[in-house]
Amino acid sequence: MSVKITYATMSADNQELNQAFEAAVERARGSLGQTHGVIVNGEVRTDRDLHTEVSPIDSEIVIGHYAQGTTDDVDEAVAAARAFQPEWEAWGWERRRDLMLRAADIMEERIYDISARLSFEIGKNRLESLGDVAETIEFFRYYAKQITQHEGFIIRMGSQSGEENLSVLRPWGVWAVVSPFNFPMALAAGPSIGALLTGNTVVLKPSNSGALMAFDFYEVMKEAGLPAEALHVISGRGSVVGDHLTHHDGVDGITFTGSYDVGMGIYRTANESRPKPVVAEMGGKNPVIVTASADIDTAVEGVTRAAFGLSGQKCSATSRVYVEESVYDDFVDRLVKRASEITVGDPTKSENWMGPVIDQGAVARYQRAIDEVEAGGGEVLYGGSVLTDGEYARGNFVEPAIVAPAEDSWVWREELFLPVVAVAPVSGLDEGLERSNDTIFGLTAGLFSRDEQEIEKWFARIEAGTTYVNRAAGATTGAWPDIQSFGGWKSSGTSGAGGGGPWYLRQYMREQSRTLFRG
Repeated sequence: MSVKITYATMSADNQELNQAFEAAVERARGSLGQTHGVIVNGEVRTDRDLHTEVSPIDSEIVIGHYAQGTTDDVDEAVAAARAFQPEWEAWGWERRRDLMLRAADIMEERIYDISARLSFEIGKNRLESLGDVAETIEFFRYYAKQITQHEGFIIRMGSQSGEENLSVLRPWGVWAVVSPFNFPMALAAGPSIGALLTGNTVVLKPSNSGALMAFDFYEVMKEAGLPAEALHVISGRGSVVGDHLTHHDGVDGITFTGSYDVGMGIYRTANESRPKPVVAEMGGKNPVIVTASADIDTAVEGVTRAAFGLSGQKCSATSRVYVEESVYDDFVDRLVKRASEITVGDPTKSENWMGPVIDQGAVARYQRAIDEVEAGGGEVLYGGSVLTDGEYARGNFVEPAIVAPAEDSWVWREELFLPVVAVAPVSGLDEGLERSNDTIFGLTAGLFSRDEQEIEKWFARIEAGTTYVNRAAGATTGAWPDIQSFGGWKSSGTSGAGGGGPWYLRQYMREQSRTLFRG
């Protein structure tokens, strides 16, 4: 890939890239619709109930049929992972690192084909899809760099009386990864890479919407030389496979990405039999403040990209915007104009920037949010319609929506996961900060200001783990490995160590202090 795609280069207009992606789209059409079995110890098991996944772009496009795993599958996968884990740790960090770098090279060779399949599966536009896969490649390489720089996380300590003392970080054992639909490659692979690289074995449970990417990830790892016992993939229902896996006594650690309710349920109950780490990222209600000193055009672009990219289905999406009164009308007018320029449709086509929402349940939530705004005395400033005519008839398409809800509306509080952004005037930065922080969440936040004192105050007082100032590429979105760590505060996250950052691998290891006296 000659042009590096990140979430900050969404405006890239490269003929070679577009031609390569469009050729991959045609190849992808012929590769969809297959049956995929759960994978336990390298054995592919298709003799299970099947879930049929259709594309949110067009319900007549079948993405795949996925075997729905059983609790027995989970038990066998965990047992196999536990039996192999000592051997996997004994490989040593250098050998595991080299395998991850081979996998990165393999995935990079296939980036267009994987991205095209992802676009059909989730409804991402081409640059969002390429970004998802490119981010995964960066996870391989960045985490490999991290473990190399720390020399396997083995540190020589001080000594007395002639002994040798080491601090050694070692894997916990068997790690469960439960991944969501919206970043089906990066959020299935990223935690799995972190766990595997540090010597854990992994049981991966993907969302049924997005499972194809988990199987593509498995194939890349297999080709790179990963032993079958190290990674197991079990598709299935969260209430069966997910619940049994996250509460399995043979699991030593868990990474979950998804809703607050499910994540907190796991966090509260997974440790009932014994302590274990639970790394949970549980969404956001991400605010942006625009002050009178801001460059309004930059603010409008940043909010547009962060609110409506991937149809608002990012835990980091801009959900609330608080604008200083003196520039409120100007900002809203320009935001409405910019939203009117967004093209909605089949995201595999270059002319369409915003694709569908994931399913009809999301469409219903969109209508509920719009109805709430109107019924509560608020105003829909732009959009608000479900699109059902013509090319939209078999998909899950809605308009980008800009709303001004009543102050007590739940639209200000609940994570919508939709292309709906709420706006309100505020007296200044202090009121904007107060309202921004008035939430249980603390994932991402943005500020647009050219006043250095405002910027310094905002950084000091905003309650969020991932923060951006004056970012046109995405007011609250677009973190990239080795550039921005991505993780939340408050009810958005449990670990305090962001993905793609310098402290992430530490979560997958525990310290062993070693003292040796030599005779």
